[in-house]
Amino acid sequence: MTATARKVPIEAASRPAQPGKVVPLGRAQANRIDFGRAAANLARNVIPPLVVLLVLLAVWQVSCSGVGAPLPPPSQIWTDSYDLIAYPFFDYGSQDIGLAWRVLTSLQRVAIGFGLAAVVGVALGALVGQSVWAMRGLDPIFQILRTVPPLAWLPLSLAAFQDSNPSAIFVIFITSIWPVIINTAVGVRNIPEDYRNVARVLRLNQLEFFLRIMLPAAAPYIFTGLRIGIGLSWLAIVAAEMLTGGVGIGFFIWDAWNSSRLPDIIVALAYIGLTGFVLDKLVAFLGRVIARTSA
Repeated sequence: MTATARKVPIEAASRPAQPGKVVPLGRAQANRIDFGRAAANLARNVIPPLVVLLVLLAVWQVSCSGVGAPLPPPSQIWTDSYDLIAYPFFDYGSQDIGLAWRVLTSLQRVAIGFGLAAVVGVALGALVGQSVWAMRGLDPIFQILRTVPPLAWLPLSLAAFQDSNPSAIFVIFITSIWPVIINTAVGVRNIPEDYRNVARVLRLNQLEFFLRIMLPAAAPYIFTGLRIGIGLSWLAIVAAEMLTGGVGIGFFIWDAWNSSRLPDIIVALAYIGLTGFVLDKLVAFLGRVIARTSA
């Protein structure tokens, strides 16, 4: 009887858990540990820059609160530009719109110009990386043209297109294409020879080699160029809009300067910085996803 009684709990313990039963304590603790780790990572990434930002705002407030200060303090910016900060999507017609709409207008131009630069840049970079003669003929020209400042292209684009919108898009394109070309060419030249031998064994044509071998192998280099290019695109559109006009964020800054609205300019700069930060992180995220998928 005692032996049989002892076997019962042992047999019960050895049975597999049935569906619908309570989750074991160890598994629940693991979930709580993962949540705590995520919260800790978030705190490490958010708290340090937030503390630095608060310190900078405090220093700014103290240094610019005196009479005759050249810049307005943060408290005055909050008071004078509250509508731009609190209501970014207001629309009262014509030029009286929120900064979010202006940023979106600028982003439309960036999307077209940078999209064209990405497609053409990757294609030209692959050509330069694959062909020695193309590299010798085109690389010196690319190295010279990439040093031309973005606004130096604007008079030529205005003369060619006779319109401000395609001129701004061209400035974005010509500014952002060079890092895409150069980084793609470097990535293609660094493809291991074993990959090329596999392509010869499989008898891949040029299109198949480009899609199945070249792009996955050169993806880190390509997306490095794209990250640099998207930053240059955002810089170029703001500068171009200051001269071409319209409803973009660049023209808003120029118009605010002519109207002596320094608080509005500072708020617009914050919008520009945050938008550029998001664009950079978005391209970096796409690069990680594509590299992980092609690995």
